Amino acid sequence: MYLGLGEIQGDRADLLIQQAVALAESVVKPLPDQATAVVLSVAGRAYVNPQQVSYETIGPMSVQRPSGSGGLYLTKADKAALKSLAGRGGAFTVDPTPESADPSPTWPLDDAGFVDEFEPGWGYG
Repeated sequence: MYLGLGEIQGDRADLLIQQAVALAESVVKPLPDQATAVVLSVAGRAYVNPQQVSYETIGPMSVQRPSGSGGLYLTKADKAALKSLAGRGGAFTVDPTPESADPSPTWPLDDAGFVDEFEPGWGYG
């Protein structure tokens, strides 16, 4: 149904799905539940076009394949989707303040709440 083919070779499809899961787990482990779309996309791409033919002419026959063709692969978009589904890959902040940090000021205060001495010219003492 996913590929729109009348007949699916079950053993071949199962193998490709297992390999697609293993490949996706090389990016994010454990896989999130929503990663099925990426896994099916990777496996489906290999199922319908196992040699990754990107150009084809029927008469007098011509085929073009990228170097290293064949097999399963993750596109840049697949990797980004997996990271996004796992909650990774976005902007984040890190608070370096230790939990034991005291929020009170560390400079010496007098009874009025001011530092003991002021610089000349500020109108104090």
